[in-house]
Amino acid sequence: MTETSTKPYLIRALHEWCTDNGYTPYITVVVDAHTVVPREHVRDGAITLNVGALATHKLTMGNEFIEFQARFGGVARQISVPVGAVRAIYAKETGQGMAFELVPPEEEAVADDGPAAPQETDPDRPALASVPDPEHSPDGPPEEPPPSPPQDGGSRPKLKVIK
Repeated sequence: MTETSTKPYLIRALHEWCTDNGYTPYITVVVDAHTVVPREHVRDGAITLNVGALATHKLTMGNEFIEFQARFGGVARQISVPVGAVRAIYAKETGQGMAFELVPPEEEAVADDGPAAPQETDPDRPALASVPDPEHSPDGPPEEPPPSPPQDGGSRPKLKVIK
């Protein structure tokens, strides 16, 4: 039997923590062929989504996908995000949350075919300090960092380590 990833459980827990404390939960998602989001809002291969109760309808946070309906420019859209594509979840107001290492879909497919070689890091273990370093990605560094929603003062939120 394959062990279930901790990532969807941590995402749900931080979503609940944000909601319980009156914060707005946001997720940052790396967009790929399996991600159903409005492509016109994707910047540098990623999108940041408000997953708060007031911004979503029929929110389902499962172990494989996060799905909901949301309005973009007044038009209702169906959103479907693989949990594996979630880069981070955080509170808009404070920036507190958690970032995760991403596992490319092709590596997940190889891992499902049989035992994988040992890795230095566990892809299901959250990276508490920051989002993975794009400088070492096969695509090279992005031209600029992925967008984050502005806070009330106009500055960008920062992820903080929760101990």
